[in-house]
Amino acid sequence: MLRMHAMTPSNISKKVQPGRLRPCFFSHLIFGTFIWVCSHSSLSADAFQKDWTSHIDRTWIGPEFWANRLQDWEIKNGFIQCIESSKKAPLRTLNLITGSTILKGDSLKLAVEIHSEKPSKASQALAGFLIGSGGSHVDYRLSALTHHRPAEDGGMLAVVNMEGRVFLFDHSKPIGKDNLWSISGSIATSDLPMIAQGNRPDVDTDVAVWNKLTLTLNIQKTEHGLRTDLESRNSGTGSLISRLTLWSTPEAFTDGGVALVSHLSPDSSDKGFGFNRWSIEGDRFDHDYDRHFGPILTTQYTLSRSVLSLTAQAGPLSAEDTQRAALEIYDGNQSQWRPIAYSELQPMSYTFPFRIEDWDDTRDTPYRIVYDLKTSTTGSERTFFEGTIRKNPTEKEEFVISAFTGHKIFTGGLKWNHHGVWFPHNDILDAVQHHDPDFLFFSGDQIYEGDMTPAVYEPLNKAMLDYLYKWYRWCWAFKDLTRNRPTVTIPDDHDVYHGNIWGAGGKATSATGSNNDRQNSGGYRMPASFVNSVHRTQVSHLPPRADKASILQGISTYHGRVEYGGVSFAVIADRMFKSSPTLALPEAQFDNGWAQNPTFNPATQGDVTGATLLGKRQLDFLNYWATDWSDQAWMKVVLSQTLFANVATLPGGANSDAIVPSLRYFGPDEYPENDHPVADGDSNGWPQTGRNLALKAMRKGFAFHIAGDQHLGSTIQYGVDQWGDAGYALCVPSVANTWPRRWYPKEPGKNVKPGAPKYTGDFLDGWGNRVSVEAVSNPMISGRKPADLYDRAPGYGIAKFNKSNRKIKIECWPRWEDPSQPDAKQYPGWPIEITQKDNYGRKAVAWLPTLVVEGLISPIVQVWDTLTEECIYALRMEGQVFRPKVFATGTYTVMIGEPGTTNMRTLQGLVADRAQSSLRRIIFERSD
Repeated sequence: MLRMHAMTPSNISKKVQPGRLRPCFFSHLIFGTFIWVCSHSSLSADAFQKDWTSHIDRTWIGPEFWANRLQDWEIKNGFIQCIESSKKAPLRTLNLITGSTILKGDSLKLAVEIHSEKPSKASQALAGFLIGSGGSHVDYRLSALTHHRPAEDGGMLAVVNMEGRVFLFDHSKPIGKDNLWSISGSIATSDLPMIAQGNRPDVDTDVAVWNKLTLTLNIQKTEHGLRTDLESRNSGTGSLISRLTLWSTPEAFTDGGVALVSHLSPDSSDKGFGFNRWSIEGDRFDHDYDRHFGPILTTQYTLSRSVLSLTAQAGPLSAEDTQRAALEIYDGNQSQWRPIAYSELQPMSYTFPFRIEDWDDTRDTPYRIVYDLKTSTTGSERTFFEGTIRKNPTEKEEFVISAFTGHKIFTGGLKWNHHGVWFPHNDILDAVQHHDPDFLFFSGDQIYEGDMTPAVYEPLNKAMLDYLYKWYRWCWAFKDLTRNRPTVTIPDDHDVYHGNIWGAGGKATSATGSNNDRQNSGGYRMPASFVNSVHRTQVSHLPPRADKASILQGISTYHGRVEYGGVSFAVIADRMFKSSPTLALPEAQFDNGWAQNPTFNPATQGDVTGATLLGKRQLDFLNYWATDWSDQAWMKVVLSQTLFANVATLPGGANSDAIVPSLRYFGPDEYPENDHPVADGDSNGWPQTGRNLALKAMRKGFAFHIAGDQHLGSTIQYGVDQWGDAGYALCVPSVANTWPRRWYPKEPGKNVKPGAPKYTGDFLDGWGNRVSVEAVSNPMISGRKPADLYDRAPGYGIAKFNKSNRKIKIECWPRWEDPSQPDAKQYPGWPIEITQKDNYGRKAVAWLPTLVVEGLISPIVQVWDTLTEECIYALRMEGQVFRPKVFATGTYTVMIGEPGTTNMRTLQGLVADRAQSSLRRIIFERSD
C-alpha cells in the first residue's frame, strides 16, 4: 500500500491534472490523511474498459462520458440504460470523452454487451457504436455532442437491429432539415444511408439471446486499405448471429469520437437499450485521461471584503454517492495541502457552496476541491479539481474586466464540426487569456433553453436535467477561466426557460396558454424550486446578499455588492421585479413585449404609473451603494443583464422582432433606408420612470455600467433630463447568437462627431429616452466563414480602469480577432476612452469651494443637499484637490475623509456660487 505524499505547487500539474481523476480505490477514507490501494489493469495504456455490473445507480454516467442528453441515460441495475426511445428523439448517444479514434496505427477493436428485456422483432430499433464523429480537426468536446441527426463529420454507425443483423450506416450525410434553435424531427431506420449490411440470422434471436448479445467492431489496416468487420454474437455461447465485412473503409470514419448509440425502443416501451462491458483497444485508439470532466465540473468564486465565496458544480450525483466535498488549500509553509472547509451537496443543483471568512487576500492561493466518487457499491475514487484564488489586485494600476453574454452554440445548418456548432469557444478563451483579466462577468443567457435540443419544461426532474445538460456545456467551455479568476455570473430570461421574462416580484405566470401567453402574464413560468436551483448554479458564489429576504414563491434574490481590487461592483437583477407591459399597458395590446395597437405611442404613452423596473429594494440598495466608498474603493461599476435603453431599430412597419433572424446583413458601405428606433418591452428602456430612477442612483457614484443580452455590442451614454447627464455603458456582444439586433436609425443623430457614422450621436430611443450612441457592432457581411456565426457580430467586451488617472478604456472585440497580434482590430468605433467623472455628465449650475486636502491621499467626498438631506453624489478624489460641482445654488454639506476611520470631516453651510473661486483647506493628521 502507498501512503499519500505531500504535493507542492511545482509538481501539482505533473501529479494531478486539473479535473483529472486518480485511479485509486480506498480501503479507509478520511479527509486529510488517508491510505489507498492502487488498482492495476491488464489493458494497455491506450485501451479502455468499463464494467458497470457492480456500480451504484445514478443519472450521471461518470467523468469519462458525455450523454446526449443528460436525462436520456442512467446507470441502472448494473447496466448503462438509455431511457429515451421516442420517435422525436432518435439516435441517443453516450460519448466517451477520454478517448478518440485516430488516423495512424493498424488496428481498432470495440466490443460491448447489449441488453433488452422484451425485444420485438417488429421494432426498427438499433443499438451499437458511433465512431469517427468530428475528427482530429474538431475539438473533442464538440464531437461529444454528436447525436440525433446525421450531418457532415458525423462519423459512421456500426449497429445491430432487432433480428441481430448488423449494419454500417453513414452518419455524415445530412438527413432532413433543421431550424435555427433545435435539432429535431424523427428519423426512421430506413432513412439512414446504408454502407453495408450483414447476413440475416439463420435462427431466431429470442429474448435469451438479447440478454446476452455482444457486438464487436474490428478495423484492421491491410495493403488494400482499412478492412472493417462487424459481428453480433450470443455472448453466452459465443455463437455467431450476423457478420459483415467492408474491405475499403473511408479513413474519415476512423478519425474522431466514439460513442454508444441507442435508436428507438426495442420493445415499444419508453426505454432504449442497455449496455455493459464496453471495451476499446488497438493502436488506432488514443486514450487521454486528462479529458475527464467531473465529478466536479467547474468552480466559480468571488473574493470580497476578505470573504471567499466559492461554488463547486458537480454532475447529478445520486443519494448513494458521497454527499460531502472538501475545500483544500496549499500551505506553502508546511509544503502540503490542508482542508479548510467542507460542504454538503445541494439538491437539484448538485452544487457544493463554500464561504470562508478572514481570507488572506494578499497572495495567490492554490486550492482544490476534493471529492470521493463512488465507483461501485463498495469502492470510491478520490478526485481533485484545482484552481487558484488570486490575490486581491489592490496594488495594480489597471484593473481589467472581461465581459460576455449570450452563450449560443447552434444556429441551424447542422454540421458536426466548427462550421456548424459554435463550441467550445477556444478562440474566445485564447483571446481572453491574452487580456489576462482580473475579473470576469457573464451577464446572462449562459444557456438557451432550446439551444441544439428542444426545451423540456416538465416534469420537474427532467426539466432540471435538461437545464443542467445545457449549463454543463457552459461549465465545460469556461471552466479554465472561472477556476482561476473572480467571476460574477447572473441568470437572464433564457437561463430560467423564458424567451422574455417580466419577473413581477416572483409571482407565478398563468398556468395555461402558449409560451407567449404565459410570459405576458408576468412572473416565472418554472416552479420556484427550479428557479432557485438555477440560482444555486449561477449566483451562489456571490458575496452575502444585500437583502436576504426572498420574493414571492420563496424565490431567492442575489442583488448585492462585490468589493475587489478597489473596484466596487453593484450586481442587480434587472428583470426580477419588472412589470409586464401586457398588464401595465392593456390599451397597447402588448404581445411578448411588442405593442400590437398601431395607435399606441410608446414614447408619450408608455410611462404608466405603477410600472416597476428594479423595485424598491434594489433601488434602495443602489442609492446606498453609490454613496458608500468604503473598502478603499476608487471606481464603481454596475453589473446587470441589459442596458437601460432600447438601442435597436427595425424596418418601418415591423411590429415585433420576429423578423430579426430573416433580415439581411449589409456590407460596410451599405445602410438600410427605412429603419426606425423600436420600443421593445424586454429592453430596460421601459418603464421610463424606473429607468430614470436607476440611472439617477447610479450616477451618484459616477458608476460605469456593463451589461449584455441585446447581442448588439454598443457603448452609449445615458441621458435623463438632458443628453449626456448620466453614466456610460458597455453592452457586450454575444459569444454567439441567433437574434442579431441592429442600430440603423434613418435619421442621423444630433451632435455627431466629425467622421463618425450617422448611427452615432444623440437620439431618442423608441421609448423616448435620451441616449448618446458612441459605437455599435452591427451585424454585417464579414467575409468570414462560418458566416452564420461571424456575420452576427459575436465577440466579447473588455473594460480597463486606471487607478491613477481614473480613465476607463472600453473595448469591443470581434470573436475572430487575435488580440495578441499588433494589427488586431476591434469593432469599428472602439476603443473608447472616458474618465470616471464623465459618468455624471450633468452640467454644473454652481460650484462649492475648492477642497485642498493635506494628510490624506485621495479621500472620499460626499456632497449633501442641506435642504433635502439627500446625498447628491460621492466620489474618491484624484489626488488632494477637488472642486465639487452642484446643480442648484443653495447651501450644502460636504463630508470628506476615509469612511470607516476617524479621519472624517463634516463641512457644513457651504454656499454654492456660480463663479466659485474660493479654497477650503482640510488638514488630517497623518497616521504613519
